[in-house]
Amino acid sequence: MHSALWVSKSGLSAQDTKLKTISNNLANVSTTGFKRDRAVFQDLLYQINRQPGGQSSQNTELPSGLQLGTGVRMVATQKEFTMGNIEVTDQGLDMAINGRGFFQILMPDGSVNYTRDGKFQIDSTGQVVTSGGFPLEPGLTVPEGFQNVTIGTDGVVTVSDAQTGDSTQIGNVQLADFINPSGLEAMGSNLFRETVASGAPTQGEPGQNGLGPIIQGALESSNVNVVEEMVNMIETQRAYEMNSKVISTVDQMLQFVGQQL
Repeated sequence: MHSALWVSKSGLSAQDTKLKTISNNLANVSTTGFKRDRAVFQDLLYQINRQPGGQSSQNTELPSGLQLGTGVRMVATQKEFTMGNIEVTDQGLDMAINGRGFFQILMPDGSVNYTRDGKFQIDSTGQVVTSGGFPLEPGLTVPEGFQNVTIGTDGVVTVSDAQTGDSTQIGNVQLADFINPSGLEAMGSNLFRETVASGAPTQGEPGQNGLGPIIQGALESSNVNVVEEMVNMIETQRAYEMNSKVISTVDQMLQFVGQQL
């Protein structure tokens, strides 16, 4: 069988997978705190028919050799943790991180997940939780009879008494950061989980030690650029068509050989 068929087949498979990545980016263009994925490709093994640098005579050597590639594969999807736009919502429990860092979320099994989605709410017990009902870590509870939650850029949370107007500090929002955020495992629901590749988290106060300050009453939008994704989609489509054309061309060549010889 002609080897170009298998090379083009690997190209079709890789471009098809890349299109899935692009479609997921576009589907999450309105997801708070979403980070776009970038497809990473590698070429496959080479058939070395003539070794580069091999002796072509006693006193001469080959300058390049003869190496035939066997195709391509998609080896990774890399999360790009660039900042999305900050959108003002004027909601007291909405928080955006203006820089590096993640909110820490306590899961039902006792583990901690991480998110850039700062859309928080209060549950029936007064606890500050995510849209999925998972509490912020360390926990924050708004006492009954208090209102007007104020969150400072350093993460200090205060509330005012509805009767007297006196302010009371109820806790601090702490952030976490990683040496390699792209190594985090995406769990869905805007959550990430620590992995060996991400490294261990380092906790700290917002605005300190490289962590971004908190902006109350705002949310970080998705960092997906629609125009860029549309251009990538066109590029992927053309690459898919060209690989399909190679398969069609090889088919015609094999048909010619089969009919004429």
